[in-house]
Amino acid sequence: MSTPVTTTVDARFGDDGEPPLPWSDTEELLESAQLYWLSTVRRDGVPHVTPLIGLWHAGGFVFCTGPGEQKTHNLRHNDAVAVTTGVATWAAGTDVVVEGRAHRVTDGDALHAVAEAYYVKYGQQWRFEVHGDAVGPVDDPGWVFRVVPSKVLVFAKGPFGQTTHRFA
Repeated sequence: MSTPVTTTVDARFGDDGEPPLPWSDTEELLESAQLYWLSTVRRDGVPHVTPLIGLWHAGGFVFCTGPGEQKTHNLRHNDAVAVTTGVATWAAGTDVVVEGRAHRVTDGDALHAVAEAYYVKYGQQWRFEVHGDAVGPVDDPGWVFRVVPSKVLVFAKGPFGQTTHRFA
């Protein structure tokens, strides 16, 4: 499980005296989000951003994607990603950005745990089964990737504050 090595507040981007958001609160935001945005980089350096469902699971962000999708092509040559979630408001809510590296998950036990976690979070529509080194419906299984965080930024709005959690 990932836990931050340091947690700091950047006072330049917040209201005076706002404390850092504790890691436990940040994890709750990541666990409860229904939609995330994944940013990858194409081979030519052009960014690619796409919405997707996912999980904060075992200290990292987990998502599924097809082997032929753009994000998978991008990850083959550059595993650096950013994952964002939050609310589209200016003065209320909290936004979170996870920066890290995405690695493919192929271990059978880990894939079974991810499939179960998708079902628990999203219900019957997202009941995945493990098919070899992939998960999903039998006619369209996808690859699982886990983003190990290097840095997590939290942007609180109303009151305003910016917390940075850094990992080893």
